[in-house]
Amino acid sequence: MTTTIGKAMRHGAAAATVVIALAMAAPAAAQQLYKWTDEKGVVHYTDKAPEQRGGIVLDKQGRAVRTIEPPPTAEQMRARADEAERKKSLEKEQETAARRDRALLASYTTESEIDLAKARASATYETQIQSAQAYMSQLTRRKQDIDQRKARFGDKPIPAQLEAESATVDSEYAKNTDLVAQKRRELAAVIARYEADKARWRELKALENANTAAQAAGRLPVPVAGSPRK
Repeated sequence: MTTTIGKAMRHGAAAATVVIALAMAAPAAAQQLYKWTDEKGVVHYTDKAPEQRGGIVLDKQGRAVRTIEPPPTAEQMRARADEAERKKSLEKEQETAARRDRALLASYTTESEIDLAKARASATYETQIQSAQAYMSQLTRRKQDIDQRKARFGDKPIPAQLEAESATVDSEYAKNTDLVAQKRRELAAVIARYEADKARWRELKALENANTAAQAAGRLPVPVAGSPRK
């Protein structure tokens, strides 16, 4: 059973009359009435809940009981899914950070231990850089020797074997130049990581010490692992 009130019906008295009429005409089993507006702005009073639109549940006296929210649009559903994914990603990042903090506290007891670990990790890259540079020095001497041998031929054709040897030396020198640059970047990244770890370790130890003092004073402690980074 559906009764429609056009846009011209603006007065509360007219609406109340319709509600009362519906209430009187509705079967005894009907317990609620619904007020909703269609896409054209037309207000409807029905004894069945609107399926695709929001509305207001009325009692038999026409008083609002509760509001029915309309089903979400496709855009709203996408927004909700994006927000849920964002929260999930944030929670995962927080879990990873907390796990990293716990590992940091468990791995080092003093700053000097972090400095020692940094020195050991840096030494590996420094050794690789030094080895590559020593090899490049050898290649430079070989290149000088080859150039001298080539110069002896003057205007005569240079043997293919000597040209091939010269090209090999040039190629090896270029590869090792790239290798040295790469290892220096990696070394800088390792140093930066250990420095960041040391700064974070200081923050965590400060929080840990503050918690110890707070517990001694009977105050609530502050979480340590996973605490926001500065």
